[in-house]
Amino acid sequence: MSVVEEFDGFADPVDKPKKKPNRRWVEFFLLIMAWGIGLLGTVQIGWVTGEGMTERLWITAGVVGGLALLMHIAVRIWASYADPIMLPVATLLTMLGLLMIYRIDVAASRRAALSDAPPPTPDVYSQLTWYAIGTILFIAVLALLPDHRRLARYTYTFGLAGLVLLVLPLAPVIGTTVNGATLWVRIGDLSFQPAEAAKIFLTIFFAGYLVAKRDSLAVVRTKFLGIDLPRPKDLGPLVIAWLVSLAVLVFERDLGTSLLFFGLFVCMLYIATQRRSWIILGGLLFFVGAFAAYYNFAHVRSRVTVWLDPWAYSDTGGYQIVQSIFGLANGGVLGAGLGQGFPNLVPFAKTDFIVSALGEEIGITGLFALVLLYAILIERGLRIAVAARDSFGQLLAAGLSVVLGIQVFVIIGGVTGLIPLTGLTTPFLSYGGSSLVANWVIVAILLRISDRARRPDPIAPSPDDALTQVVKRV
Repeated sequence: MSVVEEFDGFADPVDKPKKKPNRRWVEFFLLIMAWGIGLLGTVQIGWVTGEGMTERLWITAGVVGGLALLMHIAVRIWASYADPIMLPVATLLTMLGLLMIYRIDVAASRRAALSDAPPPTPDVYSQLTWYAIGTILFIAVLALLPDHRRLARYTYTFGLAGLVLLVLPLAPVIGTTVNGATLWVRIGDLSFQPAEAAKIFLTIFFAGYLVAKRDSLAVVRTKFLGIDLPRPKDLGPLVIAWLVSLAVLVFERDLGTSLLFFGLFVCMLYIATQRRSWIILGGLLFFVGAFAAYYNFAHVRSRVTVWLDPWAYSDTGGYQIVQSIFGLANGGVLGAGLGQGFPNLVPFAKTDFIVSALGEEIGITGLFALVLLYAILIERGLRIAVAARDSFGQLLAAGLSVVLGIQVFVIIGGVTGLIPLTGLTTPFLSYGGSSLVANWVIVAILLRISDRARRPDPIAPSPDDALTQVVKRV
């Protein structure tokens, strides 16, 4: 027997990492639970509404289960040490959105039957198609991006692409205005919101830029009232981000996207530098911009006026929020029950107001559970940021988590009357392919960062180790 064979179990200590559980089975069982919850909810809707166990129900349940299994297998192959909680939570949120879209489809079919009109095409099939596209891109990110740090090489390319996508709806011919906001690009029969992809590209740009410039941005020149103020020449990036967000608000009439991108940059700037002064300066610029927009632009003034007293405009601009409040009131604490509410009475129930439609049927208790799911998703993203081993990964994971957090706050705050309504969609829940696909790409990037952070390092033997010297001689 040779020396190498004799020490076969110890001959390659550099290549074999420490054994560490990757918790993929935890993820698998959580996925089964998430799929089961969605299936039970869908079956209940079919039973309560009298539609029964139709083909539409089983296609929805089967496609979701199959796509979730594919994503789980992809994580096992290409990101085996990634966080085990994010994928099940995102799957459950997606299935709750599909469940509610299915519920509204049933209501639309029953209304058409009462009026002897042809049944409408179920929107749940379209959402399932976008979910499949999101799954393909999710798998592609894990397979084609073995190391998230490669994204930092293209920092300014992503920044330029993000800005182009942000202003693309203003382009003639392809730009489309829907409900007063210029958010869409239409090419033939295909329409999408480029801002959903722009939020990912700009987050990558912000992360790469701040890693390179954060030392200079953290320099303190003076103090005022105990607050460390940056040098005037370092205020340029903040002012540019503020002006771009105002341009989106003015020209695209999109309050939600404007708030999202400015809030994202200020939060990432604070995370990178740990200077409270950036939060204070960002807040001051936000209030200055808000007051200027209110007094100079009618669409902003209209949103704020309706928010302050929606009942006075219940037949016009306040109709949506009033119907939303009525629906939430009808749901009460425990909800009217799945399939027993009136979500079709709320305008845009599948998109902007899907939280209200769900709230009517699952109640305020169910909405608390829904918000908790989002809190878990965002918390896991921030945990990934803390555990990341490189500065770029930390900022990128934190920025993507902040994007989800701002979207959830803005949309739920809008439909409940906490803040004025905006044009953002609810992540994973709302009907619409652009948002669903972009959010699944975000989850894939976070899992890639998590895999690298959690993966154990190879055991590096000491140069003086006797066994190492034996192996070297052989």
